[in-house]
Amino acid sequence: MVGRSLSATDNVDRIEAPVTWKAYLICAFASFGGIFFGYDSGYINGVTGAKYFIQLIEGSGATKLTGPHQSLIVSILSAGTFFGAIAAGDISDWIGRKWTVIAGCLIYLVGVALQTASHGLGLLVAGRLIAGVGVGFESAIVILYMSEICPKRVRGALVAGYQFCITIGLLLAAVVTYATTRDGSPYENSAMSYRIPIFIQFFWGAILGFGLFFLPDSPRFFVKRGNVEQARQSLCRLRGQPADSEFIEAELSEIIANEEYERALIPAGSWLNGWVNCFRGSVFKSNSNLRKTILGTSLQMMQQWTGVNFIFYFSTPFLQSTGAIANPFLISLIFTLVNVCSTPISFWTVEKFGRRSILLWGALGMLICQFLVAIIGVTAGFNHTHSVPDPSAPNDPSKDLVRANNLGAVNAQVAFIAIFVFFFASTWGPGAWIVIGEVFPLPIRSRGVALSTASNWLWNTIIAVIAPYMVNEDEANLRSSVFFIWGGLCTCAFVYSYFIIPETKGLSLEQVDKMMEETTPRTSAKWRPTTTFASEMGLKEGGKMEITEDVERKGSVF
Repeated sequence: MVGRSLSATDNVDRIEAPVTWKAYLICAFASFGGIFFGYDSGYINGVTGAKYFIQLIEGSGATKLTGPHQSLIVSILSAGTFFGAIAAGDISDWIGRKWTVIAGCLIYLVGVALQTASHGLGLLVAGRLIAGVGVGFESAIVILYMSEICPKRVRGALVAGYQFCITIGLLLAAVVTYATTRDGSPYENSAMSYRIPIFIQFFWGAILGFGLFFLPDSPRFFVKRGNVEQARQSLCRLRGQPADSEFIEAELSEIIANEEYERALIPAGSWLNGWVNCFRGSVFKSNSNLRKTILGTSLQMMQQWTGVNFIFYFSTPFLQSTGAIANPFLISLIFTLVNVCSTPISFWTVEKFGRRSILLWGALGMLICQFLVAIIGVTAGFNHTHSVPDPSAPNDPSKDLVRANNLGAVNAQVAFIAIFVFFFASTWGPGAWIVIGEVFPLPIRSRGVALSTASNWLWNTIIAVIAPYMVNEDEANLRSSVFFIWGGLCTCAFVYSYFIIPETKGLSLEQVDKMMEETTPRTSAKWRPTTTFASEMGLKEGGKMEITEDVERKGSVF
């Protein structure tokens, strides 16, 4: 028997250790992985607009990357990340969550070294592919690791910290590329214009990999491997409690009981059977593994469909192509600043209003902004420009300057893009990562999170491949009309949020399983725990725990 007996009046929510600063710091450091995820995604936006880099890839005199080259350079990272995320699910069940992330950091550093040494397309692409595999390990498993170690009362806020670190990485990338690649930069005409932004990535991978050596692995991983004592020691470090604490005993009992319950339903079997388990059950049954896998993978697909990475990957070359923005590097930096400043709002809203609510309202805000950008653009903004002679060469038409017919309309478009970034950063940015870390049962959690993360990178790759063809002048040349597409997809995300996403706020990972078994997404917010897996599996005395009528699914300590 594991755990001390509980009286019938014990409340499920009371048997949880106080959240200590140590717990905050451990979880906060784990989220540091988001920095090199964000930085690696963000630096390419500036580098692909740098004069020296363009001429290095395309030849002397070139003023922009061709669609195929831009598509390849941007998307190859996401392709590597897709395969890294898939592989990481199995590896994390074999060597542990933290060691998988450490392995990902080492792979990432190799990729960074190759990119830094590159002096042409081949080595750069190879380096981004290898670095992508490392980012795949990190992006899939850090979310899994954080979801499994965070106290349930602050799990949403702490996992949202991962998205905040992604935005910090994007901001750092924007600052560095602005300093090295913009017109007038001291590095403008040298290889350092792209090598400095690439090399700085080395520090993020090294800091995360080294720091994780000193953190405990997930207690749920140890329980999955049958090592209860190591799970106990891990919980002691994470919760700041002694080994014989009632809080440690209660949480460990629930983890063990849930694992036994899930294993009875989902036999482990062979390696292949482990993957097949992710797709067992009916799509119409809310608690089936298939339904949860579809939820996780489609949620990450929807996050990419919002079009946010079009802004962070291509805003600089896109704004350059319109000719209506004097300093596109600065505008891209402003978008990134909005992203960083907006994300911390989710630390409070995700626990106050819940996951489902912020995703629903976030999608509504995004679709309104995207359609406004598109409508303004095709009527008076980016799509309406004219040429004026360059004062320095008034008789040379090749140097004519492009100006917007309606500067106010252009500024309005930029403003609504920034507001769109605000809605994304405070809702869908962190919300999608939080939900995929919560909905999968332990026997398939690592593979489920891996599949969901891989879905994110698959659609990231697809968007990175097709976006240049959508907006380049010599291809589709959609210009502002591309925002009609993103607005339509944000509308899909709004409908999806209403019908598909359950509310998981304030529940332990084990309670999420029970909630999804007994409710539908639209009724999930009203569900309250009335029993524990530990009592059902006979690991505690006292049977069913009494839950008073006024108990709430509290998830916020702010």
